[in-house]
Amino acid sequence: MIVIVDYGIGNLRSLAKVFDRLRLPASVSCSAGDIAGASGLVLPGVGHFGAAMDELRKRDLIGPLTEAVAGHGTPILGVCLGMQLLFHGSEEGDAEGLGWISGAVRRLVPPDDGGLKVPNMGWRSLIFRQPDPLFPDIGRAWRAYFVHGYHVTDVADDHVVATIDYGGPVVAAVRSRHLMGVQFHPEKSHAFGRALLGAFAAR
Repeated sequence: MIVIVDYGIGNLRSLAKVFDRLRLPASVSCSAGDIAGASGLVLPGVGHFGAAMDELRKRDLIGPLTEAVAGHGTPILGVCLGMQLLFHGSEEGDAEGLGWISGAVRRLVPPDDGGLKVPNMGWRSLIFRQPDPLFPDIGRAWRAYFVHGYHVTDVADDHVVATIDYGGPVVAAVRSRHLMGVQFHPEKSHAFGRALLGAFAAR
């Protein structure tokens, strides 16, 4: 069973609907027992990094998540802010993250002369750095829907699966063994998002 972690932040029901449409078993839960028994975890998130970490602490979820992911090797997919939480910390709220992948989260600052706005909002084409089971058939043009004002930096090259061009490379997808993350919203990315969530469930 895939467990979508409910800590009060993120498009929980939208993600659950995608799994339901794919006829894949998934539940929305904040139960430590459900997290421990999950075949895979999805960590969603929208909004403020510091506030998200506060909610995880308030709900006593950091311990169960760490035990499942770091202790037992349960696969996890971080989505948007959920991906950022996998890293050491963020300028947003000057907050520490879960620290499972080396890297930092900084404000997105595109070049002044490019006419690009922050937040980055809309459909972007993925540029793959390496093949990954999350993205079946990377020979086709993958597009995904983004909404974010911060981005992951200082990530080891071998952890970067895909980027987008937003006045320069911006990390769009990462993997470190069983830890995976996407900066975009698969639940808003139509067929591309369904393909990714299906691949995560079948990994």
